[in-house]
Amino acid sequence: MNLQALIEDIRQQVLPFYDQGRVADYIPALASVAPHQFGLAICTLDGEHYACGDAATPFSIQSISKAFMLALTLQAEGETLWRHVGKEPSGNPFNSLVQLEYEHGIPRNPFINAGALVVTDRAIRHFGAAHGRLLDWLRAESGAPRLSANEQIAASEREHGDRNAALAHFMKSYGNLDHPVEQVLDQYFHNCSIEMSCSQLARAALFLANHGLSPNTAQQYLSRSQAKQVNAVMLTCGTYDAAGEFAYRVGLPVKSGVGGGLLAVIPGKMSIAAWSPQLDRRGNSVLGLEALDRFTTRTGLSIF
Repeated sequence: MNLQALIEDIRQQVLPFYDQGRVADYIPALASVAPHQFGLAICTLDGEHYACGDAATPFSIQSISKAFMLALTLQAEGETLWRHVGKEPSGNPFNSLVQLEYEHGIPRNPFINAGALVVTDRAIRHFGAAHGRLLDWLRAESGAPRLSANEQIAASEREHGDRNAALAHFMKSYGNLDHPVEQVLDQYFHNCSIEMSCSQLARAALFLANHGLSPNTAQQYLSRSQAKQVNAVMLTCGTYDAAGEFAYRVGLPVKSGVGGGLLAVIPGKMSIAAWSPQLDRRGNSVLGLEALDRFTTRTGLSIF
């Protein structure tokens, strides 16, 4: 199969979906991103790389950072991490407060905002500067030593982060947050503000396609079982409250971000990153979903 020709054809098929979504505006620094952009990149375990469109353009990875932070923290903490955060879909918006009260400060999964804050708190326990540790890891795995967070976006998130602060304070009242709320929020906002391109993201995620072993650096970051856990939670919880739609149409573990990125994993084969900043009502990239749907449909490559 000629994957380069395929993704070029998919790009042409999804461009008519422009303007069926809108760029995230609840973080003002994201609202100014040019809406008509689309990139798609694939990295395979045998060393091949395919890219089209705006695959080299950096964008704010936002919640995609949560998948990497989960892997980093799971490596350090092991199974005890799951005492602090669950593994189940939430069925509610990613910044909802409702379930936390019913479930005594234990977030439903690591990919809603409350869960990501808990994972960040646990990462601080192990690494101190959790953001710096994540950034170093992503630089090594992406092959981009100048990778960094966008300070303007981080400041914008902090300025408009009242809901996240409320989530953190609420969990701290239940004893499920060890470090000062401001410290956890600062690390979390900087993680979300990291800028990467599709090509860099796809390369960095290859360890999840390779059972925890990075083909880039030959580092065994996760055990085979832990890599399975991260991929499973991506499948069931990685696209906010649209995980069922993605499982139905795409059939892969996927993590999305409101910057318009989508990161997908085909275990044993490859990782795929798509980006287009216009989002549907659930916060997922409109063109990205269309592209991944077409890719798995035409290749037959899914986990089902």
